[in-house]
Amino acid sequence: MRVKKIFLILILIFFIIGGINFSFADEQNNVPSINGASAILIDNRTNKVLYGKNEDTKMFPASTTKIVTAIITLENCSLDEQATASFDAVNIPEGYATADIKIGETFTVEQLLEMLLVHSANDAANVLAEHVGGSLESFVSIMNTKVHDLGLNNTHFTNAYGLQDDNHYTTARDLASIMKYCLQNEDFRRICGLASCAIPSTNMSEPRTYASTNQLVIAGNSNYYPYATTGKTGFTSSAKHCLVSSAYNNDLELICVVLGSEDHFWDTRKLYDYAYSNYSIKNIVRTNDTVTTITVKDASYNTRNLDLVVGEDVPVLISNSLDINLIEPQLSLNDNIKAPIEKGTVLGRVTYSVEGVNYTTDLIAFSDVLETKLPIYISIGVIILIILLIGLIIFIIIKNKKNKNIELLNE
Repeated sequence: MRVKKIFLILILIFFIIGGINFSFADEQNNVPSINGASAILIDNRTNKVLYGKNEDTKMFPASTTKIVTAIITLENCSLDEQATASFDAVNIPEGYATADIKIGETFTVEQLLEMLLVHSANDAANVLAEHVGGSLESFVSIMNTKVHDLGLNNTHFTNAYGLQDDNHYTTARDLASIMKYCLQNEDFRRICGLASCAIPSTNMSEPRTYASTNQLVIAGNSNYYPYATTGKTGFTSSAKHCLVSSAYNNDLELICVVLGSEDHFWDTRKLYDYAYSNYSIKNIVRTNDTVTTITVKDASYNTRNLDLVVGEDVPVLISNSLDINLIEPQLSLNDNIKAPIEKGTVLGRVTYSVEGVNYTTDLIAFSDVLETKLPIYISIGVIILIILLIGLIIFIIIKNKKNKNIELLNE
């Protein structure tokens, strides 16, 4: 019996140690461990995934939904348009954030977007939805068409602001793709990155001031992240804390999505720190760097050896542990390259494959290539030779005739 107890204790210790090793395995491999149920971290330029955790699992997005509402509004309205609140728009379930918008109250689209993205006002989302779509239902249809057009098959919306609904879902990967699309709009970048907003008095209310729900962009806050540029939070009891955000440092722009977290700010900052500590943007070649030298057909002797160069810097995302000098270029040259060639002519492409991502740019002629004059010289030489031969033949014929005439006279 005693031996059996000792055996059981040893098994228990083994599993405890094994569990500890497993839970910290990622940290030992320099990959962070977060408490969010789903997350993704991507490079905005290349879409390269730097971190993923259940990134294709369908999740509730809560108020991160509002970035879709914002971008559809920006694509269909001017910022100074006026929108007026209806009864349906301000009828928000208890427990959801609002800006206390009143029925009949009028705002500019820009003011509503600020309340939407900064304060996360659900009534502002509905006012915009009705203004753009004509009705809340029509706007939701526009939202689903938008994500379909973006090629996102794991996302579906039932409302404009993130009201909890079993059929209102997305994935971390899809939400990162949506954020990437949104960031192409400069007005979205500006408004979504505000640390606060001030809404002037309206026809029915005094001025309002709101601090951002995204603490990453609020200087002095304990969750402030100096490289954060935008972000939209979300929370419901079912979705837990959610955050989609972007950050920029040393030419590297990242998009991070954390869903179903107990501490979305901590998770996000940890993922950004991991990326900025382990990855960099480096120029694998610079403008006018020679990639290869070719011998050009039909070129003059002095110009036949032609340097092919790149016409622009080629920045690549690379892990700091990888030696960039070991990456070999893959060349694709045009067919039948021959003289004459003007400086700057595109003669092919060069591709660098870096950790699964291809970076491609043009190969251009660094200098003029002159056509060789040798064929002309040969032609002239042949013509001269033919003329000389003809002259010689004529000379011989004439000489022979003279000799025959002399012989006849002598007879």
